[in-house]
Amino acid sequence: QVQLVESGGGLVQPGGSLRLSCAASGGIFEINLMGWYRQAPGKGREFVAAFTTGGSTNYADSVKGRFTILRDNAKNTVYLQMNSLKPEDTAVYSCYLNWNGILYWGKGTQVTVSS
Repeated sequence: QVQLVESGGGLVQPGGSLRLSCAASGGIFEINLMGWYRQAPGKGREFVAAFTTGGSTNYADSVKGRFTILRDNAKNTVYLQMNSLKPEDTAVYSCYLNWNGILYWGKGTQVTVSS
């Protein structure tokens, strides 16, 4: 069965950086169909970043220029490098895999940006 496990969240000051990891296992899948969403308390899931078909990337306007989605195919791992963090980036960040039209989700990792 497909499993996604996120790590790397934590507490960081505004302007700081974090790198989130999402390790995928349990089957054959296309890493290009992976990405990140986030969910702040009381709000719905918000798209953050993703790989598209062919390896291109998409970013939400709110994170463009600050966040970068990366991958290591050998490790079946996708990363989210987050720089210049703002308090409004505080959320649970979850990675996803779209495999055969089904979305698989990790349990998420908490990111808190506060001084």
